[in-house]
Amino acid sequence: MAAVRLSPFAALRHRNFRVFYIGQTTSLIGTWMQNLAQGWLVLQLTNSPFWVGLVSACTAVPVLVLSLPAGVWVDRSNKHRLVILGQIMYFVQAGLLTFLVETNVIRAWQVAGIALVVGAINAVEIPARQAFIVELVGKDDLTNAIALNSSAFNAARILGPTAAGFLVAHAGLSACFGLNTLSFVAVLIALWTMKMPVWTPPVLARTAAGRLGPIKDGLRFVRRDRKVLALVLHTTALSLLGFPFIVLLPVFARDVLKVGAQGLGVMTAVVGLGALISALGLAVFGSNMRRGRLVAFAGPTFGVAVAVFALSRWYPLALAMLLLAGFAMILNNASTNTLLQTLVPDEMRGRVMSIWSLVFVGFGPLGALALGAAAERIGADIAMAIGGTLCAIASLLMWTRGAPEVARLR
Repeated sequence: MAAVRLSPFAALRHRNFRVFYIGQTTSLIGTWMQNLAQGWLVLQLTNSPFWVGLVSACTAVPVLVLSLPAGVWVDRSNKHRLVILGQIMYFVQAGLLTFLVETNVIRAWQVAGIALVVGAINAVEIPARQAFIVELVGKDDLTNAIALNSSAFNAARILGPTAAGFLVAHAGLSACFGLNTLSFVAVLIALWTMKMPVWTPPVLARTAAGRLGPIKDGLRFVRRDRKVLALVLHTTALSLLGFPFIVLLPVFARDVLKVGAQGLGVMTAVVGLGALISALGLAVFGSNMRRGRLVAFAGPTFGVAVAVFALSRWYPLALAMLLLAGFAMILNNASTNTLLQTLVPDEMRGRVMSIWSLVFVGFGPLGALALGAAAERIGADIAMAIGGTLCAIASLLMWTRGAPEVARLR
């Protein structure tokens, strides 16, 4: 039997993906700088864990309302143009936030309002970008492309917060927001220089009547496909119970572990390091592993790591658990993303990915809001420990009782 050739960079042989990858990586560094700075800004303005969760939850409301119709729009539209439009709008919101902070007129309600705008952009741009990747590389290199995207995302998670922690301490918050604004120029240049084939509007098959027909078709497809439904429900559980741990890291850095803004940068970077290791492992070995088994392993591991982190008072142990949480989180997310995109037909991909975005992006901030409210009452450590424990239990039940056949998927 011939040896399998492993190439961690197979997707980069496609020029369009290559330029997109470089531009997006640059932009993501700025995005992670803004994410850290925004959480620290809200905590400074309000001194409230609830407000930190609330601002994060503001990104969820537009996603919850718009994701399903956005999926139909994505399936019917030129995804390249949609992604360009989304990146331009990200650029504008980052510039506005920079101006408000630099002129010292920023208020918590303004940050929340900008978060609502970002949520509206996310509702369309995220499923468009996810569905766009397969147009750049094809299905053969899709697993590698998603893994490389995850590696870029998490390399930026290391570089961005590390730089942001230093900048917050020495140059101020506006420097983080300003550099994020500039970073969007890189991805826009990449998108504008792509050589895309002439786009032909697709004709969507529809079985349900009325204007809501295409949306109903997407929901019906997810409901009837047991494996797709299990993956979506599993993401829902993790989004509500586990993923919000990142939002409360500023609270842990300041009030629990007492390591300040630079310590927060290290904590966020360690999450990114674990995620980067996971993503690079998937890029090298992912095409030769059962992705369903990876999902079944990653979910419970992630929940346990979050629970142990929440109860840690020793900084090195907390960092170790953040490393494991980042590793398991990306192992789950990238594997789930790939499985969904390979399980669904081309004409349904935008709608299914919009449903996944709805639970992955939309429900996470709602979980953060609930976690922030619980932290106000019982403490951030106890609230997060409960969430991580429930996350692990829900994941174990899903893959042992709900849909064990998912673990056999490649």
